[in-house]
Parts: sequence; structure tokens; C-alpha cells
Amino acid sequence: MKPDLIEKFKAIVGNVHVLDKFEDRVVYAYDASAIFVTKKETPVLVVFPANAEEVSKILRLANAEKIPIIPRGAGSNVSGGTIPSVGSIIMVMTRMNKILKIDQNNLVAEVEPGVITADFQAEVEKMKLFYPPDPASKGYSTFGGNVAENAGGPRGAKYGVTRDYVLGLEVVLPTGEIIRTGARTMKSVAGYDLTRLITGSEGTLAVITKIIVKLIPQPEAKKTMLVIFDDLPKACETVAKVFQAGVVPTTIELLDNIYINCIEDYAQIGLPKDAEAVLLIEVDGDKEVLDKQITKITEICNSLMARSVTVAKNDDEAEKLWVARRSSFASVSAVAPTIVGEDVAVPRDKIPEAVADIRKIAKKYDLKIAVMGHAGDGNLHVTMLCDERDAELMERVEKAAGEIFKSTLDLGGTITGEHGIGRVKAKYLVLETGKDGLELMRSIKKTFDPNNILNPGQFLGDY
Repeated sequence: MKPDLIEKFKAIVGNVHVLDKFEDRVVYAYDASAIFVTKKETPVLVVFPANAEEVSKILRLANAEKIPIIPRGAGSNVSGGTIPSVGSIIMVMTRMNKILKIDQNNLVAEVEPGVITADFQAEVEKMKLFYPPDPASKGYSTFGGNVAENAGGPRGAKYGVTRDYVLGLEVVLPTGEIIRTGARTMKSVAGYDLTRLITGSEGTLAVITKIIVKLIPQPEAKKTMLVIFDDLPKACETVAKVFQAGVVPTTIELLDNIYINCIEDYAQIGLPKDAEAVLLIEVDGDKEVLDKQITKITEICNSLMARSVTVAKNDDEAEKLWVARRSSFASVSAVAPTIVGEDVAVPRDKIPEAVADIRKIAKKYDLKIAVMGHAGDGNLHVTMLCDERDAELMERVEKAAGEIFKSTLDLGGTITGEHGIGRVKAKYLVLETGKDGLELMRSIKKTFDPNNILNPGQFLGDY
């Protein structure tokens, strides 16, 4: 980048908030996906704005100069959503990290995009309030990134995803205008719902600078149970049966035998390595109804031949059960050089068919594919254990992924439940949207971003 342009960006945010040395820039050339960029694709600059006005000035200058801007929080996404393009600037939002207001009277909060999700949850819980979305990365992922990706998590079965809690936004358009969407009220039908459009747009339409979210009262109590199965299809069938019985658990997490063995080798927490599946189930609400829910779930599990049903007696025991789930991705990473993780979702009653199809595809391509996920909302994490240094193996992985996506769509599902499309799945999006749907999305992008400077090449592909 020309020195005079670098000086202009420094004049906006201050010298110490611009990185232009190669060794600093390369740190921001990757995220949590398996995409690796070339030296040519390394960002030309990294900038750290402090407020919406600085974001606006950065975008106005970049738009005038046709410089791509990649908004970024912690870079914890796994879909390649913050990977730089040639000649791009990474705009890191972590300086904007204030919890601006928690309104206990109206159960509403306002935060900046750099706030860590778990930190915010801890603050509202001090007030006996609750912000449910709980992505696995919540301990380090930022609020802005969660909104951009429409992040989910285990509690999605009962409480939904990030979009269900975002009431309004302050955003900066690629052309520099600062606009506000939505409202602080529970109802607002004024015009197009730009809040929901921008939420989940993966940084392609606008840069988020403030977020208004609704809160709910903290549940009085919760109970956690671990269910062991010798038959994976029976475990999958259990998920739909629980909901059919009128019970809406906070969480139903599924782990298959591959995950069970990896977790046990990694964490030694006492899971039976010969089991075909584990369900981790949690319910919450008023104390007097929890035992009734647990009894009903236990009856369903036993009717479907569960080997054992264990209910945690206290918070410490519940926490030990959750170690298994939180150890999942680390455990498989310890046994394979490369992990390719997909996050398809299907209707709950189609989970048995989806898992059966995944196993057939794994056998067809001679791959080790582990399955876990937020089974309560049909979101399955399909994890392919492989080695990117083996070109022939990775070709089989790519073919298997394509077949898994097709199978998922045939079952009435989606190719991504919460991770987003990013660059990783960009070529597959048309399978779900169709050509006309994809073109409509591209026309929306062009309306917001006529010069295509904001996260170009993301899920819409090059056009």
C-alpha cells in the first residue's frame, strides 16, 4: 500500500492502532477454518477503530480507493469468514468492547461488538437475567462476530439462536453512512427488517458497531443427565420422541462412538468406550417441574433400550458431565492432523436417516467420520478426520462433503446450521438457494455495497 494512504488510515485511528509490518499483518491472515492464504493474500494493513465514526471514515476512504475491508472480531469462526482477499485491510473490532447498558426494567441490553459473549453473560447473570445463545467459542468469541454469523450453540433446542435475541443494531454501510435498525421494544414492524437481514450476513453488508439484545429471566434451576446407548439409531430416535412427549429440553447433545473414544482417550472422564452413542440432556425452569421432566425423559430413554441413565445430583456432577461435550473438538484434533467439520441440520425426526446416510458415505469413501451435535435442534457436526498433506485423501473428503450436503437437503435440511457459509462452503450455497435465490442475494449485496469492498468473495462467491 502506498505510504500516503497508510498515513491517512493512521490519521483516523492513531498510529498505534495500525499494523503495517509483515510479521504483524500475517497474524490476521487466518481464522479458525482450515483455509490458508498465500503471501500475496496477506492483508496490506490491519486497523483497530474505536467507535462508529472511525469505522465510517475508514469505510469512506476504502470505498473511494476500492480497497477491500474485512471486518473481524476474535477470528474464531470456522467457515473462513474473516480470511483476507488480495490487497485487503483487516478491520479488527476488539477495541469496541464496552457493555453500554443493561436495562433490568425492560430486559434489554446494549453492547459494542468487541464484547466477549461469556463476559456479557456473566454480567447479566449477576442480575438474575439470562442471555441464552451459547456458541462453543463463547469464552473468546465477540458479540459482533456472533451476530454476523448468527451463532447458535447447545441451548438452541429451547432458546433459539442469536437472531432471536437481536432487537436492533447500529451499523456502518460500506459507503460510510451510519444507520440504526430495529428498536429497543419487543415489537417493531416499521419497514423492512434490516436487523434480521444484517444478522447472519457474515460481514458482507455492513459493519456492526452497536447491538441491542433482549434478555429473559434466569431459569430457577436446571438438571443434567447422561444417557448411554448401545444402538446409535435408538439414540437418534430418542431425540424426536422427547419433543413429541411435550418436553422441551434446554439441550440434547449427541456423541457417537468415535467421539466417545476420542474424548475418553483425551480426558479420561469414564465414558464407556464400547457404547455406540451418548446423549447429554439438560432441562431448566421452575424446580417443581424438573423432576417431572426428568422422569418422562428417563421413561423414553428406557423404552428405547438405553444402557444407562445418570442424573447429576448437583452442579459439580453436572459440570463433570459437560466436560465430555466441551472436550469433543480438542479430542478429535489430538488424533488427526486435519479436522474438516461440517454443521448440517435436519428436521429432528430425520436425524436417524441423516446419521445413517453419513455412515454410508464414510464407508463409500473409506473415511473416518465422527458425528456429534446439537441434536435437540437437528444440528449435526459431521467431523472428518483426515490429513491435508494427503491430496488423494482430501479429494475423497471433498466428494464426501458434497454427498453429505445433498443428502441433508434431500431430507429437508440445510447445509449449515450455525457455522455459516463463509469461503468454505461458498460453492455449495447454490444447492440450497437455487440460482435465482443466489442472484437475489447478490443484488441485495450490490445495493448495500456497490463497489463490493466489504468482505468480497464471501459466501456469495466471486461475481
